[in-house]
Amino acid sequence: MHGLLTEDRSRGSGYLGLPGPIALAHRGGSAEVPENSRAALEHAAGLGYRYFETDLHRTADGVVVLLHDPTVDRTTDGHGPLAELSWAQAARLRDRSGGRLVRLDEALSDFPRLRFNLDLKEDSVVGPALRVVAEAGAGDRVCLASFSDRRLRVARRVTDGRVATSLGRRETALLLTAAGVGGPVRAVPTPSGEGPRRAVCVQVPPSHRGIPVVTPAFVRRAHELGLAVHVWTIDDAPTIHRLLDLGVDGIVTDRPTALRDVLRARGEWIADEGF
Repeated sequence: MHGLLTEDRSRGSGYLGLPGPIALAHRGGSAEVPENSRAALEHAAGLGYRYFETDLHRTADGVVVLLHDPTVDRTTDGHGPLAELSWAQAARLRDRSGGRLVRLDEALSDFPRLRFNLDLKEDSVVGPALRVVAEAGAGDRVCLASFSDRRLRVARRVTDGRVATSLGRRETALLLTAAGVGGPVRAVPTPSGEGPRRAVCVQVPPSHRGIPVVTPAFVRRAHELGLAVHVWTIDDAPTIHRLLDLGVDGIVTDRPTALRDVLRARGEWIADEGF
């Protein structure tokens, strides 16, 4: 049995409104295709994925780009921080697929049926990213994520809680502690919360520094608060099965084909046929 969130109960957001366990292509499936590229977007969509996890940085002139690292060295033929390049300069670079970097506005407009988990990788990208999402009218198909609780607080305040967010690092730690001792978690924003405090999910690894994170108690406590549990980054079938049997609501993977095959075998794969 997968997790509890068969419908979206969060105020003003349809992000979790699709049925079935959520399959998220991590950077589009970086073990199968160059990460955060147009080829990755096409790959995920072609497999029938409905959720695409990606990362955001900005150029010197404020263009929001799908990029994990602060520098372009690892994933393109360029060098240096993206923040020191104008978009005109960045657009001349080529990624490992041979294509140019992808702007957030392009991803939202060119793949209108995909829902995006957007990791805000730096403070300076928060405002520009929120503007792009607003201008695209895409607030109901975006979830904002970050290790930074402060970035998420800013995002919730600016959007008045109307765009879905995950929990930040400190919020997740509070939930983990509460799951272990059975105590209250008043400082954790939840779907039923008012105003800018709302979050819809917690996104975690199975363990952290040898300490189990995704336990039955953790999943149960998150569900009691109305929070979906998404686990990253899971690529092997036995672990995917174990986590789904535990009741998690979503799996983030670098191997989207493998995750699709597991969900098909379980009768839980629901593809988007509209691409």
